[in-house]
Amino acid sequence: MGRQVTQDTPQRSSPLAQASEEEELSQIYGDKETVSIATGSAQSLRRAPAVATVITAQDIAAMGATDLDQVLESVPGVHVARAASMYAPLYVVRGIVTQYTPQLLVLQNGIPVTTLFQGNKGNLWGGYPVEHIARIEIIRGPGSALYGSDAFSGVIKIITKSAADAQGTDIGGRIGSFNSRDAWVQHGGKAGPADYSAYIRVGETDGFDSTIDADAQTRNDALFGTHASLAPGQVQTGGKAIDANFDATWGNWRLRAGYKERHDLGSGAGVAYALDPVGKSKSERITSDLSWTDNQFAKDWALGVSLSSLQYMQLIPTDYQLLPPGARLPTGPFPLGMFGAPETWERQFRLGGFASYTGIDDHHIRIGIGHDDLDLYRTRERRNFSYSTSGTPIPLAGGQAVEIAPELSFLLPHRRRIDYVYLQDEWRLANDWSVTAGVRHDRYSDFGGTTNPRVAVVWDAALNLTAKLLYGRAFRAPAFIESYGMSNPVALGNPNLKPETNNTIEGSVNWQVSSDALLNVTVYHYAMNDIIRAVPNTVPNTGSTYANRGAQNGKGLEVEGTWDVTRDLRLTGSLALQRSIDETTHTDAGYAPRKHLFARADWHFAGDYQASLQANWVADRRRPAGDARTAIPDYTTVDLALRTKRGWRNVDFTLALRNVFNADVREPSLAPGLALPHDLPMAPRTASLQAVYHF
Repeated sequence: MGRQVTQDTPQRSSPLAQASEEEELSQIYGDKETVSIATGSAQSLRRAPAVATVITAQDIAAMGATDLDQVLESVPGVHVARAASMYAPLYVVRGIVTQYTPQLLVLQNGIPVTTLFQGNKGNLWGGYPVEHIARIEIIRGPGSALYGSDAFSGVIKIITKSAADAQGTDIGGRIGSFNSRDAWVQHGGKAGPADYSAYIRVGETDGFDSTIDADAQTRNDALFGTHASLAPGQVQTGGKAIDANFDATWGNWRLRAGYKERHDLGSGAGVAYALDPVGKSKSERITSDLSWTDNQFAKDWALGVSLSSLQYMQLIPTDYQLLPPGARLPTGPFPLGMFGAPETWERQFRLGGFASYTGIDDHHIRIGIGHDDLDLYRTRERRNFSYSTSGTPIPLAGGQAVEIAPELSFLLPHRRRIDYVYLQDEWRLANDWSVTAGVRHDRYSDFGGTTNPRVAVVWDAALNLTAKLLYGRAFRAPAFIESYGMSNPVALGNPNLKPETNNTIEGSVNWQVSSDALLNVTVYHYAMNDIIRAVPNTVPNTGSTYANRGAQNGKGLEVEGTWDVTRDLRLTGSLALQRSIDETTHTDAGYAPRKHLFARADWHFAGDYQASLQANWVADRRRPAGDARTAIPDYTTVDLALRTKRGWRNVDFTLALRNVFNADVREPSLAPGLALPHDLPMAPRTASLQAVYHF
């Protein structure tokens, strides 16, 4: 077959001009033409056997983004919603959203950031800074055939900067709305035969102060004749942060370590959906990994092995105020307020290896094997209440929070071991046809085994047209709170749970419309089964227990495009449409936008200046069954970033304005909406000014 047209680099009139301008565009926008998340090895994004997106450090800088959430909102089919508790971000992909949304796998340098307690990235996430990100690769759709559990609706792979990415030293600082302040140092260099990079950042913010008009205690006041609610009142979104990363390579060896601490975190709209200006929490995440890779181990062979660890703790230095002083429940009054503090400690070790073989014509075979040791080894709980059989809190005498005996706490320690093996073959069937097939088997110590296949067919239909047809099956293992939760009858654990499953079929067409324009269209259908939900017990008024109950089907369309209007002006945009149906109620599954439009314009002017304008339209979010509130309001936000490059005396400045027109942005609260009837108000207009000195 003739020369392929790359996905993002336009063709030009002469080879010299094309090479020069491709290099210039790469410097401006970064390498967006290759991806490794789809198969484990680098390949053309256009021909990758997945629906994938690449976001580079240059993209992030152009957006003026300061946090991962702002970046992910630009990805087709992805929306960042919020939980009421901690205002934790929920990464909603293709309409799949639950209370904690654990159906998405987030990796940092290949290591899952998943916490065992709730199966997601942790409610005490506290944001993720972007200064040290080299690139982000995102798969929309199942990835369990390669990545195992939680690669259910998608996979987000964050790759931090190596020595090659962080050459020299950057010293940066930023101030912004809500008394936000950040400072960081980043360095990349060489020490003898080793290349290394290092990064440290500290930051703090008071958080935005949007108003909750009515909360759970507002309803309690109406029921019991009290006047305890703090609503109307402000959400608590402040906190302090420390981040550090280190990366060193020496020959075939690579050592990486990371530290992420969040403390003095506010509780958002309240852990129990009642405003809490008192409670403060802290999380600490320590990661490390040592890997050895030899891509030329022997003729036609590549080998690699890695050992990684993650230690995570969730602490509540100042107990959450679940209900304010003066609150009353049917079981009695809480004159001092109702308080609770669930704490967890966990450690995770992962050992894995792979071998790839290219000795068979037109085949690239990869086999992997591994063992995970996941241990939630300690829990602790303080509270000033016990539970009735229905789950209603009963005040303890004296009103003070006390440490609960381990056998009566919310969760006992538990350990899970996983052994897995996977096999994948990339077969070049013909010059313009390729088939990628893979299967992975995971054996869990607590619930048994699960096998998940995938198949992808890629056809280069023309020099400027590539079509893909993909099938994949994914699973999500039950979180520890779902399997082993105890003491709270509202939602008791069930050790007999099976994993959730998701079968997805996708079709995608990539069309280089012209030398300057690219269009990608994807359609998909998915079927979720064995969804884990809290189901009322058969005996009335005895609470609920987690069970595999229910199914959800969805379908959608994603259209994305890029147009280089001139060498200095690039337009990008996407439209995502989806419909997700809860098969139990035969109604919309709720919460996720049925329509999501994103548009961005990047303009380079006056040599070393850049302006980026972006608009985000989120629309047609339905209420799930049982929620009689009016529809969730649509919203449109507009963001603007102005940036210098190679600025005055090696100092670059970025001015970023978000939600320029001060739109009333709200994310949905959970059905039936009695606790937070007016949903979750997001940040108003914000501004930040950043300076980075490079030497």
